[in-house]
Amino acid sequence: MKLAITGKGGVGKTTLSSTLARLYADEGRTVLAADVDPDANLGLALGLSEEEVNSIVPISKMRSLVEERTGANDANKFFKLNPQVSDIPDKYSKDINGVKLLVMGTVETGGSGCVCPEHVMLKSILSALVFRRDDVVVMDMEAGLEHLARGTASLVDFFIVVVEPGARSVQTYENVKRLAKDIGVDKVYVVANKVRDASDEEFVKSRVPDEDLLGFIHYNAEVIDADRNGLSPYDCSPVALDEIKQIKAKMDSLI
Repeated sequence: MKLAITGKGGVGKTTLSSTLARLYADEGRTVLAADVDPDANLGLALGLSEEEVNSIVPISKMRSLVEERTGANDANKFFKLNPQVSDIPDKYSKDINGVKLLVMGTVETGGSGCVCPEHVMLKSILSALVFRRDDVVVMDMEAGLEHLARGTASLVDFFIVVVEPGARSVQTYENVKRLAKDIGVDKVYVVANKVRDASDEEFVKSRVPDEDLLGFIHYNAEVIDADRNGLSPYDCSPVALDEIKQIKAKMDSLI
């Protein structure tokens, strides 16, 4: 099972990513959770302390590793476009509550785009992740598909866009679906988070086709408090946990 979870900042991608990762780990599956969001807080949501999270160096910041694998350095501006990275997920991940956490980091592009050794490394690692045949891989992404190459994207089982019940948030889903189609992917699904009532549910249903909607996570003070206190929502909100279990069950039925 390979999941790429995306959406605008603050919609609840990490709540969904971390809880799904721990639910699959509960089943005895080998689970690797990749934090590909620049605002890297998947570790906290999985149950690490702030001190432990702050001690993790993202792959994109491991300059010696990037130079070693790509061959790029100050004296050599040429680098490999397909570096060997298959050992990196196991070697540099951190175990927490049965989940292997790999913090990928991001690349500073200055708004100009980037074809640089760090960017090549991140793309190569994501490609390697989707080829982990027997593992569950959960990727907590930015609000887009820029990190995924065409071949990598075609091997992802679910692209899940987390939305709030609002026009701008739902527009993100529409944009991701359009971008996904451009690279040959037609399996884009939606989870609506922070849903307050039936009118919010109806709004989402009016904008998202039934076959794309995996379910709802309702507005929940326990989840908000967990985030504020740096705790895992898995451990703090039985109601949200049950809702995400239902979402997971629907996903499993679609495989």
